[in-house]
Amino acid sequence: MTSAGSYCELGGFHVDPCQPVARAVITHAHADHITRGCRQYLTATPGVELLRSRSSPNAVIQPLDYGVGLDLAGVRVSLHPAGHILGSAQVRIEHRGEVWVMTGDYKTTPDPTCTAFEPVPCQTLITESTFGNPVFQWPDATVVMASIHDWWRANQQRGVASLLYAYALGKAQRLLHALDPDVGPIAVHRDVTENCAFYEQQGVTFPETFDPHRMENAKHWPRALYIVSPSSRWRQPFPFHGNYATAFVSGWMLLPDGPEKRRVDTGFALSDHADYAEIHQAIRESGAERIGVMHGYIDPLVAELQAAGKDAFSFRSPRCGKPPASGPLAPVRGGEGEGEGAD
Repeated sequence: MTSAGSYCELGGFHVDPCQPVARAVITHAHADHITRGCRQYLTATPGVELLRSRSSPNAVIQPLDYGVGLDLAGVRVSLHPAGHILGSAQVRIEHRGEVWVMTGDYKTTPDPTCTAFEPVPCQTLITESTFGNPVFQWPDATVVMASIHDWWRANQQRGVASLLYAYALGKAQRLLHALDPDVGPIAVHRDVTENCAFYEQQGVTFPETFDPHRMENAKHWPRALYIVSPSSRWRQPFPFHGNYATAFVSGWMLLPDGPEKRRVDTGFALSDHADYAEIHQAIRESGAERIGVMHGYIDPLVAELQAAGKDAFSFRSPRCGKPPASGPLAPVRGGEGEGEGAD
């Protein structure tokens, strides 16, 4: 680990650097995993155009198909599906028979909007731990989606619109793909629409939506569901005049009294990250002898693994900031992209 992030000295590349570097291997295009200004990028083929849109139109990006090896100064690098968002990848790094895998962000729950997670055998696994606390155990995704549809119908009966806050890249597309347009009209924020285009290029389909900014669509509003980016200032698109209900879709909704939960009327626990059980599943299936932990509940998970007799260590990125002062439910959050990257 360097001030610019994870670095393979022999191969001459960084993984998800936080400063401009000569060669960056990017696990996925969330803002807390990319840095503009790198001389060259390497990323999984399905995520190339998404990365370009979030770095620079002139960025030099080398695509690499899942599972295909590439020699970088004698180090063999390959990318493997992480199941997090479109184009997300784990990075397998091999040199003289020793294999390390950096998971990036991942989930093992099936998601039709991206390639499913695949365990990658290795001696050393570097895992994220965004939700590496036993309180985070995801409910079944189909049950969560049914609850969202029930909430939407209940709001229609009350004559109020439904504002559903979801991160604009990854979560919003997963939700949109699963929504039933027969329940009512669906609108999306422009940030979401822009990202949907990259998913559609990879064959992902979405129901028809409408633009809420166009006044002629006002007739749809009382029955509509709106997918809104939480980072957007589009909190009350006119002419709502207060006639709406709000909900946030995030793994953080399982926190007993998290700040995200206090800002909305209700919450739905659906995450694009591995929960506590999935993290342990990924560790077991990798067969790793050593486990590094980064991004999230780093110290508690390292201590738990060490207590179980594992060779575990912290692999703290400069993006992580300082460890939590106290409290079992206080994760170490990252930087600017942590909102979208954290769930």
